[in-house]
Amino acid sequence: MYRIGFGNDIHRLESGKTLILGGVKIESAFGAVGHSDADCLTHAVTDAILGAAALGDIGLHFSDKDARWKDADSFVFLRHAVKLVKEKGFSVVNLDSTINLETPKLRPFIAAMRENLANAIEIEIEAVSVKAKTGEKVDAVGESRAIKAEAVVLLERKSEIK
Repeated sequence: MYRIGFGNDIHRLESGKTLILGGVKIESAFGAVGHSDADCLTHAVTDAILGAAALGDIGLHFSDKDARWKDADSFVFLRHAVKLVKEKGFSVVNLDSTINLETPKLRPFIAAMRENLANAIEIEIEAVSVKAKTGEKVDAVGESRAIKAEAVVLLERKSEIK
């Protein structure tokens, strides 16, 4: 049995904040604003995994109203989502993701993001795609006011859980 999940996330950008994507700290004049570490890419991947297994979304499991998650490492959320789908007998087959950010250029960081995500979701790096796009100076992303990420995952369950 296969399941497909889609996740997306968007965060405002502010001067003086840290920019973390796929667990990689990126030098930038602007960083994402959020309750946790605001890792937009990892949040989108987490939502895709949870959605594929019909387990709700990241906010259901990690409310931004809960002080425990203030400044939390987003990989805690991702590993929890992987644990939940494994308990249902699923594993991640592949991940395709896109980050929308005007600046800085992300190409130098993509290999590290792919490696971090592959390790967390327990698949080979060859099954993890991370792409970066600009907003072409259009809308909040293009005006450097926001960052957005989208992710699609394929889950596979090889046998029914007894």
